[in-house]
Amino acid sequence: MRHLKASQQRITDSHAIITSEAGASIYSVSPEACKEMPDLDPNLRSAVSIARRVQDPLAELVKIEPKHIGIGMYQHDVSQTLLKATLDSVVEECVSFVGVDINICSETLLRHIAGLNANRAKNIIEWRQKNGPFINREQLKDVKGLGPKSFQQCAGFIRIDQEYIRSFCSQQSELAAGGHKAVTNEKGCKKKTKAAANVIQQPNPLDQTCIHPESYNIAMRFLTLIGESHCQIGKSKMQQKVNSIIDREGMDGITKKLNTTEQTLQIIIDGLTQPESFDIRKDFDQPDFKKSIVCPEDLKVGTILTGRVENATLFGVFVDIGVDMFRGQVMEEEEEKKEKEEKKKKKKK
Repeated sequence: MRHLKASQQRITDSHAIITSEAGASIYSVSPEACKEMPDLDPNLRSAVSIARRVQDPLAELVKIEPKHIGIGMYQHDVSQTLLKATLDSVVEECVSFVGVDINICSETLLRHIAGLNANRAKNIIEWRQKNGPFINREQLKDVKGLGPKSFQQCAGFIRIDQEYIRSFCSQQSELAAGGHKAVTNEKGCKKKTKAAANVIQQPNPLDQTCIHPESYNIAMRFLTLIGESHCQIGKSKMQQKVNSIIDREGMDGITKKLNTTEQTLQIIIDGLTQPESFDIRKDFDQPDFKKSIVCPEDLKVGTILTGRVENATLFGVFVDIGVDMFRGQVMEEEEEKKEKEEKKKKKKK
């Protein structure tokens, strides 16, 4: 009994979050899961997948076919071909908006980037395993099967974390200074060709932004115009300089000087002023780790709760409030009045 009370106390002191497990069991026995976690039992793979959804929902959910996530009660009554095409299009759009860190992303996530497919995604991962991390976007052109057109389509959605690259380059420099051979992931420790060895790849701070390589020249001219360096990307000083020139010359004046469009200039300004490792989702609702309300007994009249909408109907919406099997119902005002009137009538009878 003492152990039971101690266990209950630990549960009460813990923070918890309710996460949907839809599709996790199907993913756990998929070829992707077996390749990613070959030594784990399917149940443990499911647990890992569910936990990762809290860390980065998009990166994890793309591994599961949308039809297995449970997207509505009528999803099986519509054309499955059209449904898949529509859902894949939405996923691709989401991935493109967020961007993908090329050095840590999964093969599955890469497949959803515009200009890439299963073969190209696989080749990118193989290149990364063989040659180490991508230092800059230009190295994508060295990947087998990724031509100029594919590079043009995907480059703007690829991100290269500059902090990670600085750390990697620093480690390589220390190894070289100490007389040690630089560590690579190249299979069989084969020596690189003489031509490849002479090429020293340099990181480009613009590769961490949403700015497309085609606009790098315009971005550099804009930096010259405001008297700043691309090393100051995301810093408060950069934001001040950008605001100053916009106030002084306006967007129209700047676009004429740079001979570009206002849309392209806006993307460049966004890319230069957003902080390192910027994520468009940072302003979204964050995971709510609950502590005070974890069981039905904790619910009280008047308590304000957050939840996830599970179903929407003409008379209201059903909300998962993360408490046991309880579901909240948010009713339309008119429907709520009707229900109260019906209850009054029943009491009179």
